[in-house]
Amino acid sequence: MNVGDERVAVDLPDADPAAVVDAVEGEDEVPWSGGRIDLPEPGPLHDRLNPVEPGLSVSVRSALAAAARSRGLEAPQDDEIRRVEAELSGVDPEPVDAERARRRAAEAGDREAELSERVAELRGRVRAREAAGLDAGDARERLSAAAGDLAETRTERLAAEQLLDRTRERARCQRDLRERRLRLEDRLGNLEREARAHLAAVLWDEFRDAVAAVPGDGRAGANPGSFEGDPVTAALAVFRVGDPEVPAVLACGRFSDAETAAEVLDAPVIRVEG
Repeated sequence: MNVGDERVAVDLPDADPAAVVDAVEGEDEVPWSGGRIDLPEPGPLHDRLNPVEPGLSVSVRSALAAAARSRGLEAPQDDEIRRVEAELSGVDPEPVDAERARRRAAEAGDREAELSERVAELRGRVRAREAAGLDAGDARERLSAAAGDLAETRTERLAAEQLLDRTRERARCQRDLRERRLRLEDRLGNLEREARAHLAAVLWDEFRDAVAAVPGDGRAGANPGSFEGDPVTAALAVFRVGDPEVPAVLACGRFSDAETAAEVLDAPVIRVEG
């Protein structure tokens, strides 16, 4: 049975709601003896509302926006949302370990300072021996070796400082990228909230009628998003105004059978408990 060909109305009174949700998501077979149910990919309504059961938490504004999306409706913010998402996908800052480069430069500087003192000390010994008319050959050899080590260490220190400069510059660039990404994420969040508010407003009158049509306690106010009542009632009303890609999985005890539920919700239904 295909959802697109005829309305799915299946009673599975002994089934586990979570197992049925897994089946709807394609992770398992729907445990039904009436034949295979071929389902498309779940959409935003399924992600937000299934299974409909006591304890369900519903953000009416977000759920209505998902219902509007399921009907192919768009918001004025959509083009800008897509633009920001595309820009955001190209902003991917990487971590930079500037501390490691700083330690390397500091250690090279310390070694250079120690060797500079050693060279100065050996140079003083050479001069002292020469002034005293003593053989300074061994002292000169030690001085030459220390001077060579100093020159090598100075080269290492300069290279380490240059690396540190580059690393710090890279860290600044990555920090700028992170700040840019945060600004874009903030912008995207604001746009998405504005889009949800717009879409909820578009369906609000239909939702108010749907709240009155489905079983349960609830009252939708005049302002979009204002709802008082049982979250299950809100979820059923959202399914009624939406165009769900996959069946509503009902574990709420509001309907006597799946056919009645499907008729009231005008949507495919799998009823898993009475």
